[in-house]
This record gives sequence, structure tokens and C-alpha cells, in this order.
Amino acid sequence: MRVWQWVGGGIAAFAVTVSLINASWIAPRSQKPLILVAHRGLGQQFDRAGVGRDTCTATRIRPSDHDFIENTLRSMANARHYAAGAIELDVQPTRDGQMVVFQDMTLDCRTNGKGPVREKTLAELKRLDVGYGYTADGGRTFPLRGRGIGGMPTVEEALRETPKMRLFFNFRSEDPDDADALVAAFERARVEIDGKFGFYGHPRVTARKKQLAPGAWTLGEEEMKACLTDYVKWGWTSIVPESCRNTTVAVPLNYQWAIWGWPKRFIARMESVGTKVILIGPYEDGRIAGLEQPEQLGKVPRDFRGYLWIEDFYNVGRALEG
Repeated sequence: MRVWQWVGGGIAAFAVTVSLINASWIAPRSQKPLILVAHRGLGQQFDRAGVGRDTCTATRIRPSDHDFIENTLRSMANARHYAAGAIELDVQPTRDGQMVVFQDMTLDCRTNGKGPVREKTLAELKRLDVGYGYTADGGRTFPLRGRGIGGMPTVEEALRETPKMRLFFNFRSEDPDDADALVAAFERARVEIDGKFGFYGHPRVTARKKQLAPGAWTLGEEEMKACLTDYVKWGWTSIVPESCRNTTVAVPLNYQWAIWGWPKRFIARMESVGTKVILIGPYEDGRIAGLEQPEQLGKVPRDFRGYLWIEDFYNVGRALEG
């Protein structure tokens, strides 16, 4: 009987020790701010069931009470007005060496143009209506048609519209030369590539970006997964795995329970090794997205400090601001 008492006592002591090591409530709160990330600024939301990389989402938008078009200057300006601290933008090159902000690799879905974006000149792209193809009723009506004429911005225009803001740039193609084109756009805008700009996309493109700008903040899906997996395995020991050093980690809203020391202890550990933390929406059916509903804000810890990725910034971001 005494042996089992010793065993039970040892287990209890171990549990208490692990709990204290990972206690969030006794960890200092980060002095860094909560940064709201507006995914593509303000835009139309759509049914995400079965959506792939090349799905024409403009033809499946939900009825909306606003007319903002994602990735446009008006969308960026109003996201900033509604307290966004960062904006994610999709970028790709033009035939004449410019870099534009636009989601799709081709023009057919959203605009009145045809063919790949990268085969058009900037002048050709500037004549298009980027709101042309949006419909919420199967093509019977097009509420944004005519509202996006000349609305495809260059990266230089986006940088001028959002001075001092943090921006995430999503490379839409796998061509490493796109990194060179984006660096050239920054140079034309006379903007230094520093730590407030994030870059992600295909590993070949982000690797080239890192070559051109060694201090650039690059994000990789595989690196984020590796950090999260290793931390769940070893975080209880207070050891920060090597895969979590000087990187970025994304925590899904529905997996917060699995993170040792969440949120304050975890964030303190990540900050101590130079790693940024992003809180995203629920991970479901292999899909990664930001917060899509105001009700999800109730699941965000009051002590969370890091990047909060928001899909529907018009509704979710404004609700958080209020």
C-alpha cells in the first residue's frame, strides 16, 4: 500500500510541477500589441465549402451590405480606418515588369478581362473592372460591376496608401523571379524592406526573397506546422524546440487547448526566441483561414498578444474595435 502511495504522490507532484511550469496566469503579459490582420483588406465573403486554389470565388459571394472589393486601395484605406494593424495582399507581376495586387492568376473570374495577369501590361490591367464578375445569385445580378474600373493597384500604390502599416505579401505563383519584381517595386516606392513586412508563398519564391533581402520576414506553412507539432510534444518541459526559433507559428482557434502555457506563457517563450505568433480561425477539413464570424472573438483570450488573422474584417474587425 505504501508503495502505491509513493507512486501516487510522485505522479501528483509531477503534475503540479508541469502545471506550474506552464501556468499562463503567472507569466508576464507581453508588452507587444494585439495586431489585427485584415486578409486582403475589406472584401466580399463567400461560401468556402470545396474551395480550391483556383476556384472562382467571385461567383459564390454571400449577399452583403457593403461594396468593398478586396485588394483595392479603397479596401485597404477602410481596413486601416477600422483599426487594422496589418493587411494581407496578393501580388503578381505584369508583362512589363510591374507588380500588381490581385488574387487570381487569371482575369476571367473577377474582371472583364481574359487570360493570365502576368501576360498583360500594367496599362491593360488598369483599364479593367475588378468588380465585374461578383455575383451572389448565380449570375442574375452583379452588384459590384462598374465599381472597380481601374481598381487594380500596383504594389507602389499599396505602399503609399498604407504608410507605416504592416503588410503581408502573398506570392501567387511559384516563379522565383516574382521576388525580384517585388523588391524592385519596393525600390521604386523608396520603401525599405524591414521586419514589419511579411512575405509568404511557394518555398522557391520565399527562398529567393530571403536571398534578396536577408532581413525580410518570410513565412512558410511547413515551418509553422513543424514548430506547432514539436511544441505540442515538448512544450510541457518548458523547452522551446529548435523548429520554433526565429520563425512564425500559427495557432488555430480550435487547438488552443493543446498549446502548453497558452496564451501568456507560450507567447513569452516564443518572444524569447524571436518567433512571431499568429492566431487564426478553426482548422477544419484541411482548410486554413482567419476568423469569419464576430462570435469567434469570444474564443480569443483577453491576454493574447500577437497577430489575429481576420477573414471578414468588415464584420469581425469592426466588432472587435467596438
